Amino acid sequence: MGSGGAGALALAPELLEAAVSNERYLLFYNPNTGENIRQVYWTPHEGYIREAVNEISWALRDHHNNQVKAFDPNVLDQLYALQLQLGLRQPVNVISGYRSPSTNWMLCERRRGVARKSYHMQAMALDIRVPGGRAWDLCRAARSLGAGGVGYYPRSNFVHIDCGPVRYWS
Repeated sequence: MGSGGAGALALAPELLEAAVSNERYLLFYNPNTGENIRQVYWTPHEGYIREAVNEISWALRDHHNNQVKAFDPNVLDQLYALQLQLGLRQPVNVISGYRSPSTNWMLCERRRGVARKSYHMQAMALDIRVPGGRAWDLCRAARSLGAGGVGYYPRSNFVHIDCGPVRYWS
């Protein structure tokens, strides 16, 4: 799984140093399953920890059918970088992680704005919010990383991040 790529993110020098020299962990809550996760998934000596990425991937599974797919570490690094940049001490709410093709199709049929070829189906995207925080602040921080897609959904109070090409929408 490689050794770690947070260096590609546009972080302040002190945050970049922390991302490269310290353990990386994620702190999130999945309101769809009620699961809280605090998991170290990368260390300077081991790189990405396969078992930890698998546990994180299970927590980010498609809650409609319990299908799971191993998450791309690049989107996990984006979430970690956002936690660092915003100085978050509370769990981020991950309201959508992996989506199986059948779930994505169902959502496309029910809601406008769901991409037919969503990065969620490749375990490369997360829809997130910070409880008590403003979605716009989270969006600005995500855009400042210069990594992947960032969608801003103010009516639903969440931000989409993915590790596809850099692009923005709202």
